[in-house]
Amino acid sequence: MAGLTLDRVRKLYPDGYEAIADATFEVTDGELLVLVGPSGCGKSTLLRMIAGLESITSGTLRIGGQVVNDVAPKDRDIAMVFQSYALYPHMTVAENLGFGLKLRGHSRDAVTARVHEAAAMLGLETLLARRPAALSGGQRQRVALGRALVRQPQVFLLDEPLSNLDAKLRMSMRVEIARLHRRLGATMVYVTHDQIEAMTLGQRIVVLRDGQVQQIDTPMALYERPANLFVATFLGSPAMNVLTGRLVRADGLALDVGDGVRLPLGAARVADSWLEREVTVGIRPEDLLPAAPGSATAFAPDVEVVEPVGNEIFVNLRLGAQALVARFGPQALPVVGAPLALELVAPKLHFFDPASGRRLDMAA
Repeated sequence: MAGLTLDRVRKLYPDGYEAIADATFEVTDGELLVLVGPSGCGKSTLLRMIAGLESITSGTLRIGGQVVNDVAPKDRDIAMVFQSYALYPHMTVAENLGFGLKLRGHSRDAVTARVHEAAAMLGLETLLARRPAALSGGQRQRVALGRALVRQPQVFLLDEPLSNLDAKLRMSMRVEIARLHRRLGATMVYVTHDQIEAMTLGQRIVVLRDGQVQQIDTPMALYERPANLFVATFLGSPAMNVLTGRLVRADGLALDVGDGVRLPLGAARVADSWLEREVTVGIRPEDLLPAAPGSATAFAPDVEVVEPVGNEIFVNLRLGAQALVARFGPQALPVVGAPLALELVAPKLHFFDPASGRRLDMAA
């Protein structure tokens, strides 16, 4: 295996559209790194540039320390798993798994050995004689993974490989890929638009928006300390609550959100220079809690919709013109249409510049 390095990699199309702008990051040897972002953000384009299927306008791409900007895809020693399974329908599972090795001139015995090794890893031993039409979606995806696996490349590239599967299969295949990565110690770059996949699979995550890298960090660091408002609202389900208003002092800090509505922020801290100015406050749904009796920081938004999903309850609320979502554990359901006394977990609040969206520094 080998790591890869991108140094100010850029993709500019002839019509002037910049798909990737100065992407700079490193994937260490054996790391599973996830590229995540909304549709059209450039993540698949960036993966195809690593694979050599898209040219690099400027910047440097290294695989295993070697500059590969002008190296042909077949000579980069990478294997790619696409969104579509791309299996040969007239070939058996065994033939699909070994076809790439056969083209590269490997002996029959070597091909057979690698095919059976990959099949054992992915639970395909009993399916080797079947053709793709006789396989389920999850089985086809395992064959596509196995076809990359038998290559034993330096780097695995996976482009939204689970997007065609239903929710239950996606969950099981996520576990399969994580188990496979741990067993192989392989270098993997994984593209997805699904933030749940990104958070559960990635050792580190690169968040992209409009071709620009927004933040690179571990999943929990991104969740707990997003660099800007886009990252904050993109990661997390339900999404972070976002309220914009004037920051004032009132038994601690408070946020005037208009129409005479004031949200108490308690002991939350932000630089004093933002007092009496507009700020954006982010609140994770799990950081809205039922207020303790006599709490000085309680507020009471109205309950609009209650969504019990078994192990947790999502409560949609209205505070003046502002919509909020709270996440609770199993409990008696709140009454729709009635006020619900809540308070914030002040140390968990996030403050952002409403103009630029960047995270604000906390007070010392």
